[in-house]
Amino acid sequence: MSMAGNLRKVTGLGRVGGLRKVARLARRRPRVDLSHHARSPLGSSVVKCVTYQDGVRVPVGGDLVDAVERVRKKDDGFVWLGLHEPTNEEFAGIAELFDLHPLAVEDAIEAHQRPKVERYGETLFAVFKTVCYVEHEKLTATSEVVDTGEIMVFVGAEFVITVRHGRHGSLGPLREELESNPRQLAKGPAAVLHAIADHVVDDYLSVTDSVQADIDQVETDVFAENGARADPGRIYQLKRELLELKRAVVPLSGPLEALSTRPMRVVGPEIQAYFRDVSDHLLRAKEQIASFDELLNSILQAHLAQVTVAQNEDMRKITAWAAVIAVPTMVCGVYGMNFDHMPELHWRFGYPLVLGVISVACLALYRGFRRNGWL
Repeated sequence: MSMAGNLRKVTGLGRVGGLRKVARLARRRPRVDLSHHARSPLGSSVVKCVTYQDGVRVPVGGDLVDAVERVRKKDDGFVWLGLHEPTNEEFAGIAELFDLHPLAVEDAIEAHQRPKVERYGETLFAVFKTVCYVEHEKLTATSEVVDTGEIMVFVGAEFVITVRHGRHGSLGPLREELESNPRQLAKGPAAVLHAIADHVVDDYLSVTDSVQADIDQVETDVFAENGARADPGRIYQLKRELLELKRAVVPLSGPLEALSTRPMRVVGPEIQAYFRDVSDHLLRAKEQIASFDELLNSILQAHLAQVTVAQNEDMRKITAWAAVIAVPTMVCGVYGMNFDHMPELHWRFGYPLVLGVISVACLALYRGFRRNGWL
């Protein structure tokens, strides 16, 4: 029987006896280290499974069932299980082992959720949108600027389950940073939730700084000497990418406020103070995004005004040259009517005189238009 099959037999998760029964079933076949995702019996989605006691990492001497059994038996520490884009089959046993609510499990598997925090019994379910700045040599009308993903976090009294979606947002460096601070990690699963929220919001600030560089470049190009010829598609592309960033940042205000103010069993008052600090950082990111949106609107309006001015200048030049050309056209039209009795028609110097009059009139018009800035 596979480990996933054993996990599905777990009932009454609050009773250690039930876990021991599953453990005995699991021992009928060789154990596999869950910390190695490629060999995990729960599927390749399992990235890491670690147990912590008093803020210190404890080696997992078996499988996930053994780790949970030891934590619940000692009533101390917690298990941190990390997954990446799990399937229904891969997550079914884990959901049953930790008694996760079916609605939260469905959200964690399907992804594409808004940032939120929900409470299902004694378990807290949080959704964070992760963002990543996409490097590019030159911003174009089709350049991808912001890439998004998701991190779902299940938090209980004795476990943390992180489910990651997307090509970025790895929690490995964050796990190492937390392990270097046992005092903070000893505060329990809520400390991991805070670290993830802080990590996500810090990425928001980093991405906004990078996006600002793109906006500054577009602004410089628009207000350059030939700014009217700048590609407006770049401005629209930045606005679209900024909207994607806005969808990740703005809805997180409510969940962070709930984590920092509402009483929750798995989030103590001491950790709530840390969430208030994260909320302040999120406010800064929101303000930057709002200012970027207004700045892009101003740049777009300025660009459209420059295009209008350039078109007016072109029309003035065309009109001025048309007026200059109208003089010889009119004179030549008059003398092309082939009448016998026309002034100076048979005069020897009539032809040079007409050409001279045309030249003087055209030159006078050119100088006048030039003096008024039409040419």
